[in-house]
Amino acid sequence: MAFALSLHMLAAVIWVGGMFLAYVCLRPVAGALLEPPQRLPLWANLFKRFFPWVWVAIIALPVTGHWMIALMGGFKNAGLHVHIMLGTGYLMVLLFLHLYFAPFQRLKKAVDAEDWPAGGKALNQIRQIIAINLALGLFTVLNASGGRFLYG
Repeated sequence: MAFALSLHMLAAVIWVGGMFLAYVCLRPVAGALLEPPQRLPLWANLFKRFFPWVWVAIIALPVTGHWMIALMGGFKNAGLHVHIMLGTGYLMVLLFLHLYFAPFQRLKKAVDAEDWPAGGKALNQIRQIIAINLALGLFTVLNASGGRFLYG
């Protein structure tokens, strides 16, 4: 159980922490200091480095989560916070899959073509999805850490 929980927490920290850094810290600075010809390649390259880690996380989180549920005796023994965590986690995965296969691909193509208006549109879609996923991720972390005390 300790190994599964450690991997689970590490994957969550990498994914949610990465979104927090990108959205809360880097986005305002990049927007204030860089014009689209510099800003859009920065984001495209940042995502190229970050998204492989997200892929690891979206595999590790469900695997370790279901592993821990099995070790606890199945869903009937899992608290409400675990069920909520599963729901928000799978929603986050679905949102990431959309982000990766739609607006991120458009961003890469726009940057390669130096089509800054199209790249800006794609980046704005990515920003919106990351905002939603960050909120879900922070809620999920709060639920995971304190939910068993709230829901009994």
